[in-house]
Amino acid sequence: MEKENYFETIKCDDCEVLNLSYHCNRIANTIALNINLQDYIYPPSNKLLKCKVIYNDEGVLNVVYSEYKKREIKSFKIIFDDNIEYSKKSTNRDRLDLLYKKRDNCDEIIIIKNGIVHDTSIANIAILYKGTWITSSSYLLKGTTRTRYINENLLIEKDITLDMLKDAQKIALMNAMIDFDELSDYSLSL
Repeated sequence: MEKENYFETIKCDDCEVLNLSYHCNRIANTIALNINLQDYIYPPSNKLLKCKVIYNDEGVLNVVYSEYKKREIKSFKIIFDDNIEYSKKSTNRDRLDLLYKKRDNCDEIIIIKNGIVHDTSIANIAILYKGTWITSSSYLLKGTTRTRYINENLLIEKDITLDMLKDAQKIALMNAMIDFDELSDYSLSL
């Protein structure tokens, strides 16, 4: 039986590796193995880089760097899927990729599972609702940026319904590369 592979996406900027402890913690929670990522990550330039560390329960398999260019996201297709699972950042993203293909002419998807807003295909989501930034207690993947913002008391966990999403003042996407990216000019499509 083939081993399942996982990956971490880590932001490297001006040769600095950002938020490494959160990535190490997620690896330890994914495979119950402590891997010191500092032993593997050596940014090859001072540009903004996306570092992808591929690993499994035997250790680090590969480290790949690429220049990062942020995607512009202004429109979201709401996708309902009560069966999707993606609790570990697996290299097998077939189900997410299939949902992403259903986005029609939108830039990105927002996945609703069991009536609760979960994530997009690439990021956790938060909304500014009645003056407070909240993120769903229910999510697909426990993101490192999401965890950091909760730890810093900048986000409150409370499940987000579709009605709450529609009434949000702003939304924010969160992942290692974009950090906490606030959007006020966006559209939602059912």
